[in-house]
Amino acid sequence: MNLYIDNHKFHYEMENLCRAFLFTENVAVIHEFDRPEAPYILTSVHDEVRVELCAGDMHKALSAELSDDDELRMGVLLYRLLSEFCGTELPWGILTGVRPIKLFSKLAAERGEAEAERYFRETLLVSDDKIRLARQVHDNQLAILSRSGGRSFSLYVSIPFCPTRCNYCSFVSQSIEKAKKLIDDYLPLLLSEIRYTAEIARELDLRLESVYVGGGTPTTLSAEQLDILLSEIRADFDMSGCAEFTVEAGRPDTVTREKLLALKRHGVTRISINPQTFNDSVLERIGRRHSSRQTLDAFALARELDFDNINMDLIAGLTSDTPESFRATIDTVLRLSPESVTVHTLAVKRSARLSSEDAAREYGYTSQMLAYAAYKLTEAGFEPYYLYRQSKMLSNLENIGWAKQGFFSPYNVYIMEETHSILACGAGAVTKLRDTDSDYIERIFNFKYPYEYISRFDELIQRKERVKAFYGEYNE
Repeated sequence: MNLYIDNHKFHYEMENLCRAFLFTENVAVIHEFDRPEAPYILTSVHDEVRVELCAGDMHKALSAELSDDDELRMGVLLYRLLSEFCGTELPWGILTGVRPIKLFSKLAAERGEAEAERYFRETLLVSDDKIRLARQVHDNQLAILSRSGGRSFSLYVSIPFCPTRCNYCSFVSQSIEKAKKLIDDYLPLLLSEIRYTAEIARELDLRLESVYVGGGTPTTLSAEQLDILLSEIRADFDMSGCAEFTVEAGRPDTVTREKLLALKRHGVTRISINPQTFNDSVLERIGRRHSSRQTLDAFALARELDFDNINMDLIAGLTSDTPESFRATIDTVLRLSPESVTVHTLAVKRSARLSSEDAAREYGYTSQMLAYAAYKLTEAGFEPYYLYRQSKMLSNLENIGWAKQGFFSPYNVYIMEETHSILACGAGAVTKLRDTDSDYIERIFNFKYPYEYISRFDELIQRKERVKAFYGEYNE
């Protein structure tokens, strides 16, 4: 499908909306043209806002008067045409952003929750089910967000190595088979960056709220390496006000008694052991070299060592998974009774191509999977407390963090709602500096790949000087 952009700057939003409906097709964005070539969608702003769709048996145009929010009007017009053309509606309406709860919370603070709900329903065309979900997540976050202030920050540490690379993965991580030799050079530099970041935090009198060691898979490190890393974090930062210390032990095949004991010695309060699915044939297809049995064993070992805050990640819509298989996965997780469960919706890679029949099947399957997860988790006492979305998600759905009361992860809330700064260390990590007065956010990007991080480390440290300058300009 050709998407023509005529005299406006809303191409990113219109493209994402097109992809939400047409995720099995290639959408080509065209800014310069003499006349549109079918099949096409033409979006224009001149003396009116106008959207025209010409594809198959449909050739139709809608228009609206110019306003202070032409982007919103164009989105509604495009949504209506695509909804008619595809014969479906999107649960999140014209919302295409990553953080719908952040928007809901902003509206609720300014206008009240009832008005926020009305705006989502009438203006953004969000379904009633998703509005109820948004309000529930918003309400569950309030206590955590109340602790976030102008001098608050969280620390993120990246370990960008995994045992293998999953076929759905879009994170900057490398298989340990290819990158093991880099760890010996990577870890000392990471420790240096952590020390330098701590110096900045002390100089600026910042207050640490949460620590999250992610990746990749941090437990690809040896027990000795984990001990060195966690010792550094403990020695450098004031942990007295830190409400959460998470380390992802996401791949069960990397979990050992020695590694878990290293986490325990350094006061790690929360870990993730992520099955993604308990269907062994699906695990093999997606490139995870572990079995369901290894997940069960890793979980039992963590409980034996008194870890009392364990998260498990699942993915709905994995290759060859079925609603029946996914239900079995949910039922297995609930028998284990972790403190939190994150249910992701598979995001289709740019290179992936599904047929129309595949798309229809996946749409129905994924919706069924998430509905079953929500029903069973709610029944078991879990509540949704954070939510985010990605482009090209199956069924245009969402990722939801579910947890029992008392086990909501502060870091997950802070990173999604962007209420305070995140100081990030390691390859692929992004420091996000937030001005609490204006909501302005500035990002400092570390080099993506471990070899870049190693070879250009001095340049990276120079970039981090910007943290001091930022706090000199903002948050005073």
